[in-house]
Amino acid sequence: MKSLISSGLRMTGLCLALAGSLFITGCATRNNSSAIYTSGQTQREQIVRMGVVESVRPVTIQNRETGVGTVTGAVVGGVAGGGMGGGRGSAVTAVIGAVAGGIAGQAIENSANKQNGLEITVRLENGEMRAIVQTADEVFQPGERVRILSSGGVSRVTH
Repeated sequence: MKSLISSGLRMTGLCLALAGSLFITGCATRNNSSAIYTSGQTQREQIVRMGVVESVRPVTIQNRETGVGTVTGAVVGGVAGGGMGGGRGSAVTAVIGAVAGGIAGQAIENSANKQNGLEITVRLENGEMRAIVQTADEVFQPGERVRILSSGGVSRVTH
């Protein structure tokens, strides 16, 4: 009986550790700051165009949900709920815990995947208009002279 309880506790601990590591991995968001370059973006030629900021609009950047938050929450909730009650009661509380944990995990992941951004509309020197969305890591004002750096389909506005 002792070894069965000990085995169950080890399995619960293992599930919690796995769920925690998946949750942490799922919370990592991609940073698309205009001041951060990935190693693959270095030493690549970029096209530089000059222009003037026409307008700036605050936006929210939502990264893709991976589902890790939902799965992790369901596992943790199911394990926690399964430890309550006995017999059929423990199965019912495990299911309730898994559903509640999945909902909470999805909400946490959704919140962690949002960041403040800007939609910056720029009138280029040739008269063309361009709008670029990027993180709100620099302040832009209408009438400011800026440059647009473009490479491989990715553009960023900088001072």
